[in-house]
Amino acid sequence: MKNLYSLIACIIITLTLVQYRISYSDLSNDKPLKVTEWDAFGYYAYLPAIFIYHDYKELKWLTAIDKKYAVTGGNGWQAEKQNNGNYVFKYLGGVAIMELPFFLIGDFIAHHTNYPPDGFSPPYQYALGFGVLVYCLLAILLLRNILLNYFKDLTVAITLILLCLASNFIQYSAIDNGQSHAYIFPLYVLIIYTTLKWHQKPKIVYALLTGYILGLATISRPTEAIMLFIPLLWNTHTPEMTKEKWELVRANWKHIALAICGGILGILPQLLYWKSATGFFIYDVGSKWEFLSPHFRVLFGWEKGWFIYTPVTLFFVLGLFFIKKFPFRKSALWFCLLNIYIIIAWHDWRYGGSYSTRALVQGYPAFALPLAAIIDKILQSKWKIVFYTLGLYLTAVNLFQITQYCATIIHYNDMNRLYYAHVYLNPKPSPADMSLLDNNELISNEAAYKQEVLLSHLSPDSLQFNAGDNKVVAQIPLPELKFIDNQDTWIKISCKVKAPGCLWQSYINANIIGKDTVKKARIRLFSPISKDSAVNDYCFYMKIPGMKGQNNLNLFISSPFQFKGTLYQLEIRKLWK
Repeated sequence: MKNLYSLIACIIITLTLVQYRISYSDLSNDKPLKVTEWDAFGYYAYLPAIFIYHDYKELKWLTAIDKKYAVTGGNGWQAEKQNNGNYVFKYLGGVAIMELPFFLIGDFIAHHTNYPPDGFSPPYQYALGFGVLVYCLLAILLLRNILLNYFKDLTVAITLILLCLASNFIQYSAIDNGQSHAYIFPLYVLIIYTTLKWHQKPKIVYALLTGYILGLATISRPTEAIMLFIPLLWNTHTPEMTKEKWELVRANWKHIALAICGGILGILPQLLYWKSATGFFIYDVGSKWEFLSPHFRVLFGWEKGWFIYTPVTLFFVLGLFFIKKFPFRKSALWFCLLNIYIIIAWHDWRYGGSYSTRALVQGYPAFALPLAAIIDKILQSKWKIVFYTLGLYLTAVNLFQITQYCATIIHYNDMNRLYYAHVYLNPKPSPADMSLLDNNELISNEAAYKQEVLLSHLSPDSLQFNAGDNKVVAQIPLPELKFIDNQDTWIKISCKVKAPGCLWQSYINANIIGKDTVKKARIRLFSPISKDSAVNDYCFYMKIPGMKGQNNLNLFISSPFQFKGTLYQLEIRKLWK
């Protein structure tokens, strides 16, 4: 069969994405799937507002829905109240347009079953959660078709596998797929396809579709307007081809006019919505860029760096050096570099909770072009066996890390280098490993130290605590400690804590109080391996460098909540060399 390898790759990707979607859909759980929350709610809210509640201005329905389903994340910040009394959605409506077919499927099912047809019950959630996979899988098949125009079947197969399975694409197409990324991804594939087809044989339909796709992408996320560089610079990789390109444009100037009309048609629904809600065709949804001081930690930072957590993306960028001979050279080069620059210049460089850099995911079809170019080059070299091994390793690591991310072991916001090093490919991180989310001190070889137990408390009765109102109302004083200046001395604190239902934003705090110095450390009670209403293990270390004279160690638990908790076991050890 022709091009069998790339077809097998598409089947593998399909099975993997479906498996992840099923695994994280709570099909056998009392808690049903919910994809329309936080940012995803902001994109989706147009549909129930217009088609179910017929209220997209006052949003009288939102309070009851949020109370029932908890979709806004608090305070309904996805919509802003205007001076005219109307609410305006902060997020643009392009994603909602693409969600419409799945919304209608969910609505039909809800009306013909016992589920409430309120826009947020399980039929809507599952229709959206699984429906977007259809877009993504069709897009992958079309991307395969595009790549086969320039590369061998094996190259295309490896490109698709690495693009989809060794990156964070899985997370945002099959798990957290209610956000914009999974919907815009197919738009990039489509605009590459219509651009390629128009340059092969100019037709009105390709010009019109190119403009419409650009418009629709722009009202999905305004920054996606830079996809204009794909058709604009296609086939300009040499002076001769550039001349030929603009001669083709001049000969088909009516197509350009139609492309502009398509773009206007694409953005028109958003303009009409703004006009109806605010009285103006243009509404400032708010943006803040720091172009003069971009945040390179988006790429290299231990918090959620693109190259750190999904290192296959290094090949996305390195491939730009190997596309000189291809008609998409300038399209890919300018789009990819400009896209990265815009993403790292956004003031909220963390982009909320995310695995790696989620804001780049939708543009992966454009990155697939240089990725395929460098893979094609490697497969012709003596390094291909090494690359096969590396590709398998990166894919396996990514699949493992996605499981860790969904269990919050790879944290959505608070990662750091030391913590990542201890949970990397670690299926069962320890309480000491977990402490590194907040505390950057750890003894690597505890057996090399002398140890002394300073306090060991096993009875829960006298160690109960009450905390609330952001202040500590009970402290546990511990014995005075004496340390020799410059001695390699540590404190190890181990305990078991039960705090029913109130671990969130609660901490174990330790203060070493010297004559003129106070050293502080704290670790969260709500860690990836802890459970509410259970007895959880905690452990952390503090190094005591050069604190002269008498010192006191105070240990206490702080929490903003009113609750009762119990220290079932507490042990303080001194370790020194």
